[in-house]
Amino acid sequence: MLRNRRATSRATVGEEQFQALVRDHAAAVYRVAYSVVRDEHLAEDIVQETIVKAWQGLDTWRGEGSMQGWVLSIAHNTAVSFLRRLRDTSTEPSLLPERVGTVDVERESDARADLDRLRVAMGELDDLSRSIVVMRDLDGLSYNEIADALQIPLTTVKTRLLRARRELQRVVRGGVPT
Repeated sequence: MLRNRRATSRATVGEEQFQALVRDHAAAVYRVAYSVVRDEHLAEDIVQETIVKAWQGLDTWRGEGSMQGWVLSIAHNTAVSFLRRLRDTSTEPSLLPERVGTVDVERESDARADLDRLRVAMGELDDLSRSIVVMRDLDGLSYNEIADALQIPLTTVKTRLLRARRELQRVVRGGVPT
């Protein structure tokens, strides 16, 4: 009887941990995944896979840095691996996600046109730079958290972010992406 209560208690704690992971990190994981794969459905699949991986590996998190940084590193690695597998196995180009959005020049609003140019510019960035921009500017991670999450030097994070922001500004102001 006591053994059953302990097992039930552990299961409840596990379910609560899983729900906390979903509640606290799913939106940020989606943004990182989408920034890499550029496809809503694939990003949703990656969110599920990332949350499960994080939950299963919770005991391996050493508590260094933020948990969000750790979860987002799993998300980034999962998205890159997913895209790599998709490219390796797909011979049909239409099955690969569209990597670059288009600007609808007939939009009435200047703000809408700027947003479209920003989407295009984000699509022009390499996966690593795009992930850094998303982690810093949308998810609010520190430079150190990003470096830890992506397992790259801090100087690389700062340099890539600076270059990416400059490129995004240039494109939004009417320049042509390189």
